[in-house]
Amino acid sequence: MSLRVVVTGASGNVGTSTVQALSRDPGVASILGLVRREPEWTAPKLQWRATDLAEDQIRHLVRGADVVIHLAWLFQPTHDPAVTWRSNVLGAIRVFEAAAGEQVPALVYSSSVGTYSPGPKDRPVTESWPTHGWPGAAYPREKAYLERYLDGFEQANPDLRVVRLRPGFVFKREAASSQRRLFGGPFIPGSLARPSRIPLIPDVPGLRLQTVHSADIGEAFRLAALTDVHGAFNVAADPVIDPTALARLLRARTVPVPAWALRAAVAAGWYTHLVPASPGLLDTVLRLPIMDTTRARDELGWIPRHTGLDAIAEFLAGLREGAGLPTPPLAPDSAATRIQEVGTGIGSRP
Repeated sequence: MSLRVVVTGASGNVGTSTVQALSRDPGVASILGLVRREPEWTAPKLQWRATDLAEDQIRHLVRGADVVIHLAWLFQPTHDPAVTWRSNVLGAIRVFEAAAGEQVPALVYSSSVGTYSPGPKDRPVTESWPTHGWPGAAYPREKAYLERYLDGFEQANPDLRVVRLRPGFVFKREAASSQRRLFGGPFIPGSLARPSRIPLIPDVPGLRLQTVHSADIGEAFRLAALTDVHGAFNVAADPVIDPTALARLLRARTVPVPAWALRAAVAAGWYTHLVPASPGLLDTVLRLPIMDTTRARDELGWIPRHTGLDAIAEFLAGLREGAGLPTPPLAPDSAATRIQEVGTGIGSRP
C-alpha cells in the first residue's frame, strides 16, 4: 500500500495532527496539504499548495489521490455568516464534487458534534441521532447542511467510500492561542488559565460536553483514511467535562449561574465586538447531546491515548504560554497579534 492523500485545512488544529499521523504511516507515500496561505511548518511526505476552495480550480489537485480528507473550516467572521457559508459550505461541496469527478476512492469529512440536534445530557446517543444542528448559529447550520448534502452525494456516488467523523471539542497545547483568538478574543489574558487564578466556575444547566486531544483526532482521521469503513463515527474521549470537573482542574469552586445570565454576558460582548464568539454558539453548546463512541472504538479501532481532561489541561497550558505553531491559523500569541485582532474588528473578519 502506497497511498496519496490530499488534506484540506492541513495547517490548522486538526490538520497538523492529521498530517503528523499520516506522515508516520509507512502505507502513506505522499500528502498534499491544501491551505489558504502556505505555512513555514512542515512534516515528512508533505507538500503545500495554496488555494481558495470556494473559487480556484481544484479538480487537478485531487487527481490521482487515493483519499481526500476535508478538514478546512472558517470560524470567523461570526458577524458575517455569508462569508463563512461561502467558504465552509460551497467550498466543501466543490471538494466533494472534485473527488467524485476524479474518481477518488475515498472521502473523509470532518463533521462535528455540533451537527447534532439538541439531545440528552444524561445518556449517550449513537450516530443515528438526528443531525439538524441548532439554527441559532452559523457553525451548526453549516455542519448540518453538509450532512444533508452528503446524504444525497453518497447515493449519487455509490463507488466512493465516504466517512464522516464527528469529533467533540478538539484541543492541544499548540492550538490554544488560535482558539483564544477565535472564541475568546484579545482581551482574555493567558495568565487566567493558571489554577487558582479563576476562583469560580459557572455551573450552568446543560454545560456538559466532550473533548478530545487533537493528536487522537489525527489518528482517527488516519484510521478512517486507511481502513475499509464508511459512514459516521462519533469521536470523543472520556470523561464528559462538566463544571465540577473544570473546577477540580482549576482548583476553583462552582457557583450556580442561570443560562440566560451567561448568554446575556456573551451577547453583550459579541454585539459590542469585544468577543468573537456569538451567543448562538453558547446556545449550541448547552443543547449538544453526549455522544456514544462505541462504533469508533469497535469498527475503526480508535482508542484515545489522552483523556478529555488531558486535552483541557494542555489547552490551559498553551494559553498560559501563548503556544502555537508556525502556520497562519496556529500562530503563537503576542502583543502584535492581539493588536491586529482589535484593529481588524473582533469577530468581523476571517
